[in-house]
Amino acid sequence: MKKNEFTRMRALAVACVLGASVSAEAFGQSSVTLYGVVDDAFTYVSNQRGQSNIYLSQGNLQASKFGFLGAEDLGRGTKAIFRLESGFNSLTGAQSSTGLIFNRQAYVGVSNDAYGTLTLGRQYTPYFTMVGGLGPTNVLTGATGAHPGDLDALDTTLRFNNSVTYASPNLAGLQVGAQYALGGVPGSVASGSNFSAALRYDYKAFALAAGYVKLKDMATSPALGTFAINSPVNSSYASARSTQLIATAARYTFDDLMVGVNYSNVQYAPGAGSHFASEAVFNTYGVISTYRFTPAVIVGAGYSYTRASKSNGMSDPARYHQVSLEETYSLSKRTTLYALQAYQRAQGQSLAVSGAGTSIVDAVAVVGDSQNTTPSSGPSQFVGMVGIRHAF
Repeated sequence: MKKNEFTRMRALAVACVLGASVSAEAFGQSSVTLYGVVDDAFTYVSNQRGQSNIYLSQGNLQASKFGFLGAEDLGRGTKAIFRLESGFNSLTGAQSSTGLIFNRQAYVGVSNDAYGTLTLGRQYTPYFTMVGGLGPTNVLTGATGAHPGDLDALDTTLRFNNSVTYASPNLAGLQVGAQYALGGVPGSVASGSNFSAALRYDYKAFALAAGYVKLKDMATSPALGTFAINSPVNSSYASARSTQLIATAARYTFDDLMVGVNYSNVQYAPGAGSHFASEAVFNTYGVISTYRFTPAVIVGAGYSYTRASKSNGMSDPARYHQVSLEETYSLSKRTTLYALQAYQRAQGQSLAVSGAGTSIVDAVAVVGDSQNTTPSSGPSQFVGMVGIRHAF
């Protein structure tokens, strides 16, 4: 390249940089952040359909995922924002949801310091983001700490497609959120739609949250992105006309010690095509606690009791007792070694799908949200994990 040509190329490059700088200064700063988690563990389960098992599992302390988070400053406290987030199996590289690359979250919106945030797309519910943050899955992880089968969706299993979400700014510690997911059914706005609302209040070391979800036409609704209903606890109610979730959680932190309580109520209402005949209700009561021994070492523990209502011909409805433990050691800000243990005991009767109807069977144990498709063949199940999580 001749010297004068090189000089012109250099001048053009400088002009582009200066132009970008002027544009950024005139229209505000923008940023895009790439983030993610890889999480794998050795796992032992005492009973998976009648046999003990040792295997590698992934996404235990946190789900394996990667994502893009972007924001552009529009001025006067307003930003344009977006998020694209994909879950994957870190043992095989496969997507966690076939055919959906950004299967966890995919939304765009605007945020203002004074007026709050409005977003549109595939999103978590306010019920999960506000109540779930104070519940057992945020403290003890959903793999072994979620309530049986994650029937109350306090783990990361509930997302809405085609949703509009509003979250208020923090007003003296209080924040509220609401979300409506459009069903997209021609001629009927309400058909297949879903709704969620929640609030959270933080005051010094105390935090309290309550949330509500109403799901319609679960089997066919295009607005329902994800909802775990594939465990022996609740799979017989997948044909429900509607499902209602109510949950509340509170916690208080004393220096290095945190204690919390949580409660959830889940109701499945039958419809014309449902496999079950009468409304089924599950109530769950839980306690959680963590203690920080050092900045790097934290231990946690929790207990939950879940009871089903007496319905659909069951004289002795199911009850589930679950104890969960967690120990973590942070090697750095990004890398953590962990150990998880959980034990569940099931009693009473539950429903199982039988042809076009249901049958009454003995309840079986299914620890947390990690054993939904591999439940125990009997009333008890123990799960132990030792793994490593790296965030970037």
